[in-house]
Amino acid sequence: MTTVRLPLFPLNSVLFPGLVLPLNIFEERYCAMMRELLKTPEDEPRRFAVVAIRDGHEVAPSAPGMPDPTAVPERGPAAGFGADPFRAFHGVGCVADAATIRERAGGGFEVLATGTTRVRLLSVDASGPFLTAELQELTEEPGDEAGPLAEGVLRAFRQYQKRLAGAQKQTLATGAELPDEPSVVSYLVAAATMLDTPTRQRLLQAPDTASRLRDELGLLRAETAIIRNLPSLPASELTRAPTSLN
Repeated sequence: MTTVRLPLFPLNSVLFPGLVLPLNIFEERYCAMMRELLKTPEDEPRRFAVVAIRDGHEVAPSAPGMPDPTAVPERGPAAGFGADPFRAFHGVGCVADAATIRERAGGGFEVLATGTTRVRLLSVDASGPFLTAELQELTEEPGDEAGPLAEGVLRAFRQYQKRLAGAQKQTLATGAELPDEPSVVSYLVAAATMLDTPTRQRLLQAPDTASRLRDELGLLRAETAIIRNLPSLPASELTRAPTSLN
């Protein structure tokens, strides 16, 4: 079992391998994380792990508020995640490689990272200035009939895009070529389809590519049917990347 210890960045969204993650960072615990990552030589990956929050808040309260205006705001690396932060997070996340870490003149950081490898959360350490975690790297197994399933998912995804663009009265951009490698297809579709966080998390932690694609095929057919029977949908960017409120 290959394990690694990395800084831990909890988000209210799911990061998939191959997907780009822009971050706007201002909380001190995450600024400390970025300062630590900047110590890594430029020719080496500046890696941290992203996990979706199961129970907690991405940004810790910084001032008293409702329902208790006298409450003292939480401080420290685990603020907003309860007494046992391990239980606040989903058990499977994704390693992110920070290609760009830019410190702003007024404080905080702008970060552009890319998801690389799925990992399983084994433990969380809150003893330092930011959370760190021991993680087990997960291999991506193809599963049975991943190739044919990927073809079916791509056809269903194109139909979903057309229906969604029509419901939002937008023009569908057809110039971009979609990948054909099954695992890449599975992650792209998981990220680009309008799904809630628990469903995205289920797709991330699928046991193999074929299982993820099979799940996505059912989801795409169901979502397309819903769109077809609704007169309109709220405007939304189909391929909008998640951005941290931090």
